[in-house]
Amino acid sequence: MSTRPIIRTLALLAVLSPSAVLAAQATGTLSVSATVLSTCTVTSLPLAFGNYTPSAGDLAATTTVSVLCTLGTPYKVRLGTGQNSSNVTTRKMKIAAGSETLSYALYRDASRTQNWGETDGTDTIDDTGTGLLKAHTVYGVIPGNQFVPAGVYSDSVTITVNY
Repeated sequence: MSTRPIIRTLALLAVLSPSAVLAAQATGTLSVSATVLSTCTVTSLPLAFGNYTPSAGDLAATTTVSVLCTLGTPYKVRLGTGQNSSNVTTRKMKIAAGSETLSYALYRDASRTQNWGETDGTDTIDDTGTGLLKAHTVYGVIPGNQFVPAGVYSDSVTITVNY
């Protein structure tokens, strides 16, 4: 048996192999880009005061407003007047079946001295996004000595995050 056909086959394969055919190369670049937008989302837990006894004095409760903003995005958290009031300093819950109201207040601080409202630079929370969820505590109080009919009182306050 002759080895010539095998050698010819190997020589032919070497000539036709990709490395032999592609002896030169060219390079280029692929541009890649993205735009990260400033964005925020907001969620909250209910503010549940529980049972209120007018003669027992003030009733306090807390909850959180959680804000998630893009890293470095400055934002302001506003709390509206609620459905039953025209200003942020005397919010009112309304009885489920009737027109009676129960006054309450929302604050930005644990000592309940800094009202939480809608005027930027005055009574809002100013912060900057970290890319992580940030919880802001809402401090609520129902002042004592409000003698109103027994029943379930409620309100709904709009949370606005400006960024």
